Amino acid sequence: MEVKRFDVRAITNTNADRQRPYGAQERSVISLEGLGRALDEISTWPGYSRTPLVNLEGLAARMGVSKLYYKDEGKRFGLKSFKAIGGAYAVLAILQGYLASKGIAERISAADLISGKYRDMIADVVVAAATDGNHGRSVAWGAQMFGCSCIIYLHEHVSQAREREIAKYGARIVRVKGHYDDSVQQCAVDCEANGWFLAGDTSDAAGAHVPSLIMQGYTIVAEEITEDLGDTLPTHVFVQAGVGGLAAAVAAYYWEKFGPDRPDIIVVEPHRADCVYRSIAAGRPTSVPGDTNTVMACLAAGEVSAPAWIILKHSVDGVITLPEEAAPEAMRLLATGVGFDPAIVAGESGCAAVAGSIAAALNPQLKALFKLDHSSRIVVIGSEGATDEDAYQRIVGRNSETVAA
Repeated sequence: MEVKRFDVRAITNTNADRQRPYGAQERSVISLEGLGRALDEISTWPGYSRTPLVNLEGLAARMGVSKLYYKDEGKRFGLKSFKAIGGAYAVLAILQGYLASKGIAERISAADLISGKYRDMIADVVVAAATDGNHGRSVAWGAQMFGCSCIIYLHEHVSQAREREIAKYGARIVRVKGHYDDSVQQCAVDCEANGWFLAGDTSDAAGAHVPSLIMQGYTIVAEEITEDLGDTLPTHVFVQAGVGGLAAAVAAYYWEKFGPDRPDIIVVEPHRADCVYRSIAAGRPTSVPGDTNTVMACLAAGEVSAPAWIILKHSVDGVITLPEEAAPEAMRLLATGVGFDPAIVAGESGCAAVAGSIAAALNPQLKALFKLDHSSRIVVIGSEGATDEDAYQRIVGRNSETVAA
């Protein structure tokens, strides 16, 4: 299949500082110590396993780079998204804190909650979150697994297929007019009014604890990559951004663990929802005015999360924004494979990082801007599989099971 070029926008971050130490402010958001705690819990959940890191030799050759590895989060816990290790981890922490406040002194594990040991005490606890789809699915799954109730807020552009996938975990769905940021605001207001626990993955408060917990769960993605690659460190990591949580988690992990020797972090997002691009360009959080609706549905955010910005502002090396046609082309490319590369099921948002890496490698100006050459070893985060099967079939022309077979 032809590897197409796209017209993209790109910038480097003038505030990126490779010599800057990973300090106390950054560790208050995400840390390797926190990664250890998250991994200790999440690795005990039923169905946990490392997601595949796929070596795409054919596509790497077409791009003129040494290596291209695709981290396939479509295989995560059956939820088909990296979000599985964020939202559900926050639900666990919320319930642990709630039970501690009720006088339970001993450490409460995920296994305790899954077994129903505290079911009577948490049955009336309500966790709530706003979502474009995947985060809400994770929160709903976690609530069902651990035994509490769940309400998920969806804006009017979230597809019926995504709503069905969330509702099957027992969540009550609330629809909100407008866009993602409108649903975030309404969910927060209703949580405050009703005494529900907010399990949101974004906040305008830099010290917000739950979004930090969620990002801490995401650092497992980067840790698994390191385990798979061993002593071979990537030169570049391309990672998508909505509110910036995944990008911040990946950047924080490499910054704290490898310091000045860390790979370059290139963030990828849609033209229509380019809040990280705007923020990096301005040197401060900058929102996207108006409509952020995009085919890359799970990246349709207009504001960077404040806790994520603490990490991103000094650790992101560059940002690429994509036109709408880039995602469908990348989905079809991955479903077909290049050369002898295996077929990969990637959703509309999950393919953004690989689309960005292709755009950078095939454009001489961007290739020079991001220091890509024949020796580059690139990791792209495939953040989701076919989380909207209806959309996947419409775009790719086949169902995801056929592609994965």
